[in-house]
Amino acid sequence: HHHHHHHHRGGHGHNHGNKVPYNGYNSEEYLDRLEPNGNIPADKSNCRYGAQETAIQDKTQDKDWRSTDSTDHHDRVQRQLSVSSDSKLLDDDIREETRVIMRPKKPPRPKSEVFLNKQDPHPRRKRFSAFGGDSPFGKSDAYIKLEPLGEGSYATVYKGFSNLTHQRVALKEIRLQEEEGAPFTAIREASLLKELKHSNIVTLHDIVHTRETLTFVFEYVNTDLSQYMEKHPGGLDHRNVRLFLFQLLRGLSYCHKRRVLHRDVKPQNLLISDCGELKLADFGLARAKSVPSHTYSHEVVTLWYRPPDVLLGSTEYSTSLDMWGVGCIFVEMVTGMPTFPGIRDTYDQLDKIFKLLGTPTEETWPGVTHFPGYKPHKLGFYRPRKLGHNFPRLYDIVDGETIANAFLQLNPEQRIGAEEALQHPYFAPLPRKLYELPDETSIFTVEGVHLFPEPNRQNK
Repeated sequence: HHHHHHHHRGGHGHNHGNKVPYNGYNSEEYLDRLEPNGNIPADKSNCRYGAQETAIQDKTQDKDWRSTDSTDHHDRVQRQLSVSSDSKLLDDDIREETRVIMRPKKPPRPKSEVFLNKQDPHPRRKRFSAFGGDSPFGKSDAYIKLEPLGEGSYATVYKGFSNLTHQRVALKEIRLQEEEGAPFTAIREASLLKELKHSNIVTLHDIVHTRETLTFVFEYVNTDLSQYMEKHPGGLDHRNVRLFLFQLLRGLSYCHKRRVLHRDVKPQNLLISDCGELKLADFGLARAKSVPSHTYSHEVVTLWYRPPDVLLGSTEYSTSLDMWGVGCIFVEMVTGMPTFPGIRDTYDQLDKIFKLLGTPTEETWPGVTHFPGYKPHKLGFYRPRKLGHNFPRLYDIVDGETIANAFLQLNPEQRIGAEEALQHPYFAPLPRKLYELPDETSIFTVEGVHLFPEPNRQNK
């Protein structure tokens, strides 16, 4: 069976501090903006949402980055592909940015100015108390590291305990020496997460920097969708599927409006709190250009949730990239079975997809034959079938098959966008109030919205 890495992190933290556009700074400046310590909110993991929490929510709407051309729901997200040597993808803005954040050849020297800046008019001595003493390189006694929870794409995640707030946290530890790209990916994740404030996106509370490691402190979230589905085999309660899908789309829609792609949407990266709150986690790949094929510990990254355009070698990434994974996850929640469980390689994965959806042609998907990976001798030729043919369970749900179809379009141009998917008739049974919530308010604050007990289908 496949391995589950539950990267546990999440939460509702409200991070104060100046709003910083996450593309104008080099990595050291980023870190400087990520205020250490002391901003972990009181524990809200009990999932009892009171009226008063809703009242405090910040009503200010973020600027909307939607493309002016409303016909294209998948904004080309090229600003996000900033760090790339492939300059044909980059406009001038981005080329500028690439200069600012060139990938460091070696991990930065421990005494990087950020942390020991003598000229700083506001000495930050107090803030470092959490590291044990004045030096940021002391033993960090603010957090106690407990057992490992899993391997991320460039780090190890541990369960931890905060001595500041006396609550559990998740510690994502990046070893600075070991891999050239890691600190870089880490800083990209940090700077993205600092800007993304939404109840369906994991919250970064703190960063601890020592000589050997960079540690991100996230709120601890109990489980992830992969483990949740394993615990309730045979498919989830349809009402819960709807709530999980709604939250996933709500988080993605927020990202996509800000022109951020997640790029690794899979059940292990969707954290689930005790009351059923779903949080997108592991934004490590969010702005990297190539999608890695191996994790830090050389486990193979699963291809099950990768869209056919990426599998065929397309680099024209847009928000549609994330939407394919959403479709795969929806079908998996309904049926309890992975939608396209490829076992060997890219071509095996494509074979699984085409067997069901048909092999694309120039007629059905203009331009498909020009992808580097389009090799007819390696691809079987199949006629398209109905999704319900393989997954009859989809017919048990009103609009279940139609929404699955909208996500699982081979041609990325035809895939439904997150915002549009939230308006799909499949969600008609949900209260309209869910559509008016402020970004940082949980859907479970709305009356009558709660997780249902899963049917216990024991296939033992």
